[in-house]
Amino acid sequence: MATVGILGGTGPAGRGVAVRLASAGHDIVIGSRDKERAVAAAQTLRPRGSGAISGGTNEDAASCHLVVVATPWDSSIATVRVLREQLANKTVVSMVNALAREGREMVPVYPPRGSMAAQIAFALPDSAIVGAFHHLPAAQMEDLDSGLDADVLVFSDDDAARRQVADLVDEMPGLRAVIAGSMSLASPIEAFTAVCISVNIRHKAHSYVKLAGL
Repeated sequence: MATVGILGGTGPAGRGVAVRLASAGHDIVIGSRDKERAVAAAQTLRPRGSGAISGGTNEDAASCHLVVVATPWDSSIATVRVLREQLANKTVVSMVNALAREGREMVPVYPPRGSMAAQIAFALPDSAIVGAFHHLPAAQMEDLDSGLDADVLVFSDDDAARRQVADLVDEMPGLRAVIAGSMSLASPIEAFTAVCISVNIRHKAHSYVKLAGL
């Protein structure tokens, strides 16, 4: 059993990952700049399984064995940069998407290095960066009765870390890991999140990615 910290885990995306990881038997620390907010968020979650969810600071979350970055995209680099030493020699999972709202659509924002995963990798040179959890509907993730049956694309330049995260995803109820490839795929994978959200806005739906033929 691994302990997993979620930086910025009080938002819908972080809470969804937390409840499904805890339902797979892992102990989770939801991190936030505001510890009381994190504690309150943790108390609202009801995992099914032996894993527990607690709230703490982002520093508390960064002390876990594996760490997920679930902060808003425009604060993610500032968040991880101050935790660089704590995150050294650990696997860090980026689920960050840089998106902007234009009317009824979301559009991708391309950071200087082409993707948020690459930006985080540059900020954390001593960590193994893996991308995952980009195309999942947050409300369905948090609701264990939603019938979610989604694929999660996993990418990294570190094969061992990529396999570690894929194995973790496969343990989570309602999810299947699909190893996509290297960090070179980060930009299109992150940008496709804008398509998923825009489709859901237009059709008032909660669709997700499922790859046939595998």
